[in-house]
Amino acid sequence: MSDALQGLPTVADPRLLVGSDTSDDAAVFRLSDEIGLISTVDFITPPVDDPWWFGQVAAANSLSDVYAMGGRPVLALNLVMFPTSKLDPAVLKEILRGAAEKCIEAGVSVGGGHSVKDDEPKFGLAVQGVVHPERIWRNSGARPGDALVLTKPLGSGVLFNAVRDGKWPLARVEQEVLPICATLNRAAAEVAQGFAVHACTDVTGFGIAGHGHELALGAGVRVVLEFAALPLFPGVVEMYEAGVKTGSNKPNRDLVACTLQVQAALRPAQGEVLVDPQTSGGLLFSLPADQADALVAALHAAGVTHARRVGRIEAGAPAVVVE
Repeated sequence: MSDALQGLPTVADPRLLVGSDTSDDAAVFRLSDEIGLISTVDFITPPVDDPWWFGQVAAANSLSDVYAMGGRPVLALNLVMFPTSKLDPAVLKEILRGAAEKCIEAGVSVGGGHSVKDDEPKFGLAVQGVVHPERIWRNSGARPGDALVLTKPLGSGVLFNAVRDGKWPLARVEQEVLPICATLNRAAAEVAQGFAVHACTDVTGFGIAGHGHELALGAGVRVVLEFAALPLFPGVVEMYEAGVKTGSNKPNRDLVACTLQVQAALRPAQGEVLVDPQTSGGLLFSLPADQADALVAALHAAGVTHARRVGRIEAGAPAVVVE
């Protein structure tokens, strides 16, 4: 799709510090020498039927883009797509309640929003945040010699579909997956501010391979992932072996076809983990290798207990290498 959209008119403005050229998580516009305005928008379909969880996860997912840029979210607007003829307004109220509680937790003001009728409920936020113009984290700054640290487990995509297919218990997803998806990336971002982060992105719909692909292309480097080090939710490989898939696995695999090099001896089900679409996934940091273990320890101390060192950055033609 991106190739088909080439040639659209743009406004050249030096105050636009981060635009769409490297597929970053948000745009950043310089307001002053001290303040960069972060602007982002995201919405999702329900990962589960519970509307409160839907609102919680959707809000955390939208707010994550600001944290991934090294910023602090301050204002949000609700984006509501809702089948008013099919669902009770009480369902929408629960979605908004879940989102509002998450925004309060983040210290974010909700200033209204916009709604439209739709056949399928969708919800998210348009979020504004602030960051110092000289302290922006981008997905294009990874350097050879860096280590990679991931803060949340992978595999939420297949588990949500497995619940719909009746192959995985909803109770387990409510206990093991949804609380992590609904966890703000705020603590992870705040801890990482004390380290020399060269690049950052949040791992969401493109999966770990897709977001690694963006890091590789943005910086012109080899992103090396150690499969055995990747944190996974319980049951992920088992569900792929049972034949559960998501609608995003194939397009994600197509996206990374030009860069993905799987050198590890992976079973087909393990290979699917690389392109599993995440909902409100963790942050992926690229930072000097000699700081990685200290970052992981600091993240654990701050309650980000799933953080792991998962790979490294090497010089070379852009690639995502899986060992």
